[in-house]
Amino acid sequence: MTVRPGSTIGIVGGGQLGRMLAMAAAQLGYRCHIYAPDEDPCAAEVSALFTRGAYDDEAALARFGASVDVATYEFENIAAAPLAALAAAAPLYPPVKALEVAQDRLSEKEFVTDLGGRPAPFAPASSREELDTALAHIGAPAILKTRRFGYDGKGQARIMSAEDADAAWDAVRGAPCVLEGFVRFEDEFSILLCRSAKGEVVTWDAPRNVHAEGILRASVAPASLILRPAIEEARALAVRVAEALDYVGVLTLEFFASADGPVFNEMAPRVHNSGHWTIEGALTSQFENHIRAICGLPLGGTALAAPKVRMQNIIGDDVDAWHEILSDPAAHLHLYGKGEARPGRKMGHITFLGSGTGE
Repeated sequence: MTVRPGSTIGIVGGGQLGRMLAMAAAQLGYRCHIYAPDEDPCAAEVSALFTRGAYDDEAALARFGASVDVATYEFENIAAAPLAALAAAAPLYPPVKALEVAQDRLSEKEFVTDLGGRPAPFAPASSREELDTALAHIGAPAILKTRRFGYDGKGQARIMSAEDADAAWDAVRGAPCVLEGFVRFEDEFSILLCRSAKGEVVTWDAPRNVHAEGILRASVAPASLILRPAIEEARALAVRVAEALDYVGVLTLEFFASADGPVFNEMAPRVHNSGHWTIEGALTSQFENHIRAICGLPLGGTALAAPKVRMQNIIGDDVDAWHEILSDPAAHLHLYGKGEARPGRKMGHITFLGSGTGE
């Protein structure tokens, strides 16, 4: 199925990812219709249409689906069942199955393990008693993570010794969790791929990622040569994941680079922060290729547009330095149109091209 330019693309979610998807879609001649519960989402500022509705309102999502030619989502913390109502009204990519796997950390790890991937040691912890059992199996230090609805370091608690278990359980408020063992690693990187409905797959150069306080701070592509063996193994796993899910669109898998090879961390069934550098830094951005894929268009090339590309997130009130940022002629500034610059909130990003960007 090919969705012709001039058609309407529905995007569930109104954040910066939806904003950048809508901008890429407009360049290809599409109109976008945003669906989100927010009163004034930043994606709606650059879209033709906006419907305000709850993510769990099946009737509203079905009506939304009837108003568009194809639909996608930019935010995976949405219950899968309501999205099935949307999928019944319009083609929805990525498929709901991908969302079901990715939004449950335990299911995600089991799914990837079955495909030959290697996550950190893990065990379910759905009750306080099961947490003790998991700790006896995994040991400490470890990280307790809620199985659902956690991102950017949210829904997590560190357990440095068994004595920390009570405080960690209180921190996650008794939600069903998975306990993950600590992994010794040298670096972090991600694999971004795009798959079409016909099974065509393209991948970008893997970026090296730098996190602080659970939030991505910077990505540099390509990652250092020393990571190449781990990257190739991780890329092969990402392709297997996409094929197993009959995936359409951009898929991201995050990894730790350890002495024993790549350790799977998590996957995101959507465009991803660690791929923002592709807007200026690749022949075709992750956003444009996602639109191409869901509309049945040929996928674009993913080669680097410069020897090295660095993307740096703008967090919180760092956004106030926009004038200083623009004083660097090599800086490509992207501001997301968000209002309040809260601590930890992603307000924009900067991309630098050239061999002097550093790691």
